Amino acid sequence: MLAVVVSLVPGGDSLSGRVLDADGRAIAGATVVVVELHRVAATAADGGFRLTDIPAGSYTVTVRGLGFTPVARQVTVARGGTTALLVTLERNPVWVEPVTVTATRAPHDVLSSPLPTEALSEDRLRQAQSVSLAHALADLPGINALTTGEQIGKPVIRGLAGPRVLVLSDGSRLEDYSWSDEDGPSVDARLAQRLEVIRGPASVLYGSDALGGVVNVIPEELPDASDGPRAVRTGFEIAGASNNAEFQGGARVEGASGAWGWRVSGIGRVGSNLHTPAGELENTGFSALSGEAVAGARGARGSTTLRYTRYGGEFKLLEAEGPETGEEGGPERKLSDDRVQLAGNYLLGGLRLETKAQWQRHSLIEVADTGTSAGGTPLEGTAFDLLLNTLTVDVLAHHTAGPRARGTVGASGFYQTNDTRGPIPLVPDARTGSGAVFAFEEAAFGRMSVLAGGRVDLRHLTADPNATLGLSQETRDYTTVSGNAGVVYRPAATMALTANVGHAWRAPTLFELFSNGPHLGEARYEIGDANLEPETGTNVDLAARWQSSRVRAELAAYRNAVARFIYITPTDSLVFLTPTDSLPVYRYRQADALLLGGEATVDVQVAAPLTLHARADAIRATNQETNEPLPLIPPARGALGADLHSARAYAGVEVEGFTRQTRLNPLDVPTDGYALLNLSAGYVGPCLGRTCHVDIAVRNATNVSYRSFLSRYKAFALDPGRNLVIRASLGE
Repeated sequence: MLAVVVSLVPGGDSLSGRVLDADGRAIAGATVVVVELHRVAATAADGGFRLTDIPAGSYTVTVRGLGFTPVARQVTVARGGTTALLVTLERNPVWVEPVTVTATRAPHDVLSSPLPTEALSEDRLRQAQSVSLAHALADLPGINALTTGEQIGKPVIRGLAGPRVLVLSDGSRLEDYSWSDEDGPSVDARLAQRLEVIRGPASVLYGSDALGGVVNVIPEELPDASDGPRAVRTGFEIAGASNNAEFQGGARVEGASGAWGWRVSGIGRVGSNLHTPAGELENTGFSALSGEAVAGARGARGSTTLRYTRYGGEFKLLEAEGPETGEEGGPERKLSDDRVQLAGNYLLGGLRLETKAQWQRHSLIEVADTGTSAGGTPLEGTAFDLLLNTLTVDVLAHHTAGPRARGTVGASGFYQTNDTRGPIPLVPDARTGSGAVFAFEEAAFGRMSVLAGGRVDLRHLTADPNATLGLSQETRDYTTVSGNAGVVYRPAATMALTANVGHAWRAPTLFELFSNGPHLGEARYEIGDANLEPETGTNVDLAARWQSSRVRAELAAYRNAVARFIYITPTDSLVFLTPTDSLPVYRYRQADALLLGGEATVDVQVAAPLTLHARADAIRATNQETNEPLPLIPPARGALGADLHSARAYAGVEVEGFTRQTRLNPLDVPTDGYALLNLSAGYVGPCLGRTCHVDIAVRNATNVSYRSFLSRYKAFALDPGRNLVIRASLGE
């Protein structure tokens, strides 16, 4: 698959080399990254690159070239001379991210991680072509999307979603209202270079809300000018989709000079109503505008980066009664999310100090055309108006102890205010503060490596009195210990056997604790439980992985026991909003739950241009107090596909099948099994003196009528029919 030759010239403080293909031809435009230092270089026409002011030490270096399998290696830079690399990349459609930074908070070979990880690479992320982060991830093993139309989705990792899946933006917590039913994470995946996922508990690294897993949205590194001034570069992208007449346009401009690098990018999307084989779904369009501005300085001893990111849009929601009522219009979500992040990375003796501070302002407004307020009066206009302000801080010290041991010691905290505005106070005004310390260590013993970590979290919540919700002032204090231990055994260079035990936790949300009012989108009156205790989960995960030049395979199984699992259940009571209009009452409860499942995936290059792939996952989840299945657990599914690749083009076909979910919670609406045919094709090559990408996808090519079990519209609407998506991008 690859050949990497490292030649050390004694006494070096720079890193240079060449990147070639298997025939010895130079690869221009490949990206070389020193991961720990966030230093990046692009190869010239002769395949050469050079990075200066690289302090002596051991680093993880990744090399990526479009159409080639990326590689990663540990490289030791000596003092006073030059370290030279000769890297050979192979064309290979089995394209796997070689490094994960999310699984251990430091660069790590994915084959050697005890935590089950997955990644959406740069090419696959571009081809995913979705406004929803969850939709972009939904084809990865063990990951589904809980959807509200095609524009809103929450990642479902091994059956858990919402507040049990933590989303990160470049390692910092993304705090928004995506724990509510109708909302998803406030991030546009097209602003990322790749997405990394931890499938399973990771509270020892990230604290509360990582009980089900973690999604990390990782941006592209800034351009580097260590080998001379970098000219300003531009890139443009347009895309369109047939089903909802969606259009997307994006642009970016970047440059570097001396120690400084910068980038400004933006992406706008607009879509009309969705269409199913049975007709149009009223009020399902959207518009979204996102972007970022980032600047950073790099030197011999570290780097500092300042980043501003904005995500905003208006997302329309199909009426809960469904299209058969004949009513037009419906509710609409308006949201804006602004984040400012200051990140530092510094070498202090034998330590690498990593710091992150982020301020986030998240506004969520629902506009209703009709409805009823909590007081029973007719409502038109703003139904609720929520505002979160969150400050998060993380300080991590990465250290090594010889060639066999390394680890991370850190502290993190956040302070958050929730302001409730508008006629319907879904939750009270509240303030939350949290602090934590943790350590995560790794040691290698021949073919075996052992990782272990522990964390202590302190959390304080104060909720203000609210007469509408029937609340006096409330305070809550949580002290929680979480931990993780894992073993990786490498019987061969291409194989890894892993075992991992993790203990994680999640604090109850404001909605679960203090809600007391109508939830019109769900046609029910919801009452929280102020006495809810934090959830705790203990997960055991076993996996076998194989990764060679032509085969990539993984078989994983897990058992996740969640104590005090929080769920909502109907009661026999009704609340009358008007003399003739009532809603059934639902209450939040707790009980122990057990989730069992597994994933399997394999990619095989059977010939130089042809790769076959298959994947499958299944899960069984039970409320152990009631002996009922947990709600909205995805049914078993599997997929078979084939891809043809050449130097500049690809074509693919995949059939994805979903079984009927027979283990139903009383809240579930049953759906039939179905199979979808998806097609894809693309081209990359020179165009107008630049590099041009064209990607074409046809989803649900046979226009099957189906209802996804994880669709919130399934009770009254089909899922979208055939959709042709075309994307073209032009870059330097």
